[in-house]
Amino acid sequence: MSKTHSRASARTNLKAALTFGVGLAAFASSMPATAQDTGDEQTRTLQTVTITATKREQTLQDVPVAVSVVDASVIAKAQIVDLNDLQTLVPSLGVDQLQSSANTNFTIRGFGNGANNAGIEPSVGIFIDGVYRSRSASQISDLPNIERVEVLRGPQSTLFGKNASAGVISVVTKKPSFELGGNVEGTIANFDTYRAKGYLTGPITDTLAFSLGGSYNTREGYVEDIGAGPDANERNRYGLRGELLFEPSENMSFRLIGDYDTIDEICCAAANIVNGPTGAVVNLLGGQLVPEDPFSYKVAYNFGSTNEIDNGGVSLQGDFDLGAMTLTSITAYRESNLDQNADSDFTSADLLGKNANTTDIETFTQEIRLTSNGTGMIDWMVGGFYFDETVAIENDFQYGTDFRGYADFLSGGALDLVEGALGLPVGLTFGQAGQGMQEEFGQDNTAWSLFGTVDWHLTDRFTATLGLNYTEDEKDAHGNILVTDVFSGVDLVAVGFAQALGGFGVDATDPAQVGAFAANNPAAFAAIQAGAQDPAQNALLGLQPLQFLPPFLNFPNAVEDGHSNDDDLTYTFRLAYDASDFVNLYASYGTGFKATSWNLSRDSRPFASDFIPGSPVTSPGSSPIRDAGIAVPNLTTGTRYAGPEEAKVFEVGAKVATDSFAFNVAFFDQIIEGFQSNVFTGTGFALANAGKQSTRGLEVDASWNVSDNLLLTFAGTFQDPVYDSFPDSASGDLSGKTPADIPETATVTSATYTFDYKTLEAFVRTDWQYQSPTVYFDDPLNQALIGNEKEISTWNASAGFTTENGLGVSIWGRNIFDDQYITVAFPAVAQAGSLTGYPNQPATYGVTVRKSF
Repeated sequence: MSKTHSRASARTNLKAALTFGVGLAAFASSMPATAQDTGDEQTRTLQTVTITATKREQTLQDVPVAVSVVDASVIAKAQIVDLNDLQTLVPSLGVDQLQSSANTNFTIRGFGNGANNAGIEPSVGIFIDGVYRSRSASQISDLPNIERVEVLRGPQSTLFGKNASAGVISVVTKKPSFELGGNVEGTIANFDTYRAKGYLTGPITDTLAFSLGGSYNTREGYVEDIGAGPDANERNRYGLRGELLFEPSENMSFRLIGDYDTIDEICCAAANIVNGPTGAVVNLLGGQLVPEDPFSYKVAYNFGSTNEIDNGGVSLQGDFDLGAMTLTSITAYRESNLDQNADSDFTSADLLGKNANTTDIETFTQEIRLTSNGTGMIDWMVGGFYFDETVAIENDFQYGTDFRGYADFLSGGALDLVEGALGLPVGLTFGQAGQGMQEEFGQDNTAWSLFGTVDWHLTDRFTATLGLNYTEDEKDAHGNILVTDVFSGVDLVAVGFAQALGGFGVDATDPAQVGAFAANNPAAFAAIQAGAQDPAQNALLGLQPLQFLPPFLNFPNAVEDGHSNDDDLTYTFRLAYDASDFVNLYASYGTGFKATSWNLSRDSRPFASDFIPGSPVTSPGSSPIRDAGIAVPNLTTGTRYAGPEEAKVFEVGAKVATDSFAFNVAFFDQIIEGFQSNVFTGTGFALANAGKQSTRGLEVDASWNVSDNLLLTFAGTFQDPVYDSFPDSASGDLSGKTPADIPETATVTSATYTFDYKTLEAFVRTDWQYQSPTVYFDDPLNQALIGNEKEISTWNASAGFTTENGLGVSIWGRNIFDDQYITVAFPAVAQAGSLTGYPNQPATYGVTVRKSF
């Protein structure tokens, strides 16, 4: 589909959706008052939903913010096991799990990043019981004793002190109870899946209550490895969580939470999607791959991936009712430790023998806020947030035993010629097993912010809100790499230069001879310099694509200090009007901020302002790094970091609620300037700021109790995303083009029928997730290789019953019609012309038994 047609289609969809939303809102606002008008909540059919992500307890219909709420009953009926599944209920949310169990990328309205590089914090902030989770490794564990999940769309930086430029996911768990209770739950499903969960809560004294929960989740791998590795995409994880709730008086409460979870599993299988010319070389080496058949769920690796992840932490929340105001303090310390190794060439040939990574993250956060308790004209909240985090990364990347043969095939045996020309042992120098690089990166990050909001109730129906947040974020980063790949350190321009000079009897290693020749033969010398850089004259330059791991310029250094310090004032202004007792209207304008992200990977490169690439023999121009004498061979430019993101959003919305019908609609126009784009190029990740990326559209969320038994819901996001300006992306100038993997239309539709059968409370539920076609790549060449687009049409279903004594049984299926699509596609590692990707999970089904007491 052409870009012109795609954008025209988006405008058509957006116009139709806008017409539908405005029309329905107008219809609802003209409806007569119902029992809700009298305040008789007992007659309502729809449940009143409470949220706290705005840091005030409000009902969903009253809060003038675009937010989706998924409560515990829906999570149980829909079999939402972790945050990866949550996107099947919230259409504006995207969740992609990448090459390991610790790499998950969250997006809201298409905005988001953070996976694959621990230096990049997510643009979507994740909070669990008010505690910020800074990396995806600490976000994907099985959900604990959930009360609800709130998804706030658009920048929320005035409410949260750290990185909420695209939105927020807030998970709220149940507090301990002063009544003894709990539940146990067991699940059996296909692929030899076994899950168990338990929860117990009750009093210790009249003022102290406890809760203890645990979960275990295991599954055999559903991707068969026909090579030497074990089956992949298994599950093997468990978690423990304990809480104490201390309420010494009516005006004071303390909640202490401790949790630990661990993951030790083989994940995640990447399948061949496009088998380029290097596939034949893999076969000639005796290796295997499963060409262009990702939904066979078969791969061929020579060893299985390692994913060992430990997360844990402790938090203490104190709430103090001071009469006119409430003081809240949340103190937290968390650790996340990752140990992984992957067969990153994704073939059974031993091209890459090791890609082992350990990442340790320690995070301390402190939030304090005061919230007014008044009922007068003004409500307010003020607070502060402090963040201190240390990131330590080690990576060992090594070539395997087949790499030299692979490079020989690709070069036509030219490596032997270069070794001979340099007087090195032929066949024993370049591309040897064990060569590669040993990496060490780290970052110290401290940040603090002051925030506040004021709600001015101009009348009993009209409220003006102003929110402000000042944030200062400071980072000190470093990177040190020892490169042992000999061939990647060879200056092929200099070798060609030396060969050309040798033809004139000049020894290129003797500066005196070179200087004399240059002085006496300036035209010939200039021609030799130019010829050394011309592939038509210097055939060795054709080997540069095989220099995968060139020497790395460590930082900080004499030119680059590895330091960033950002600050920003974000704000929100909102007007909210209660048009009637069941119609709420609002309009808001807000800004968001995300600080500098450092490229803590082997693909970190100096900025062009600090270095001019080129071999020394070609007399490149002066630059700070070269002038400081710290340039290394084959050094190129790129980015050390991506500067701050600045988000802006204008939003107009309406919320309607009657006794059996609720309808929310929001029109948004959202912009992120300096969006931190992190794109895999085949050998590494390119981190860069997009000049400007925007999206505008419409979000609809409706619930209708057709009868006392039947509940229908619909949620949809209709948008028109675009790179307004991105001239220097890794894929060329993307200005004016639609970003990859952001659907113009995303919807979730569900139907739940509840009924009583004798003494049983029973239900039947189904939901359908749809996303319109999107391209996989910003790069048009890669998109042309893959040819097709990503489209999602997934059905889930469940049915069950609960007895009078609390025994519940449900049968369920996810992706019941086995919809097939590639979640994420990327260039195959060091295999030009080939593409790799992650096939979605096939149909799963099972039985869950739950006993509450």
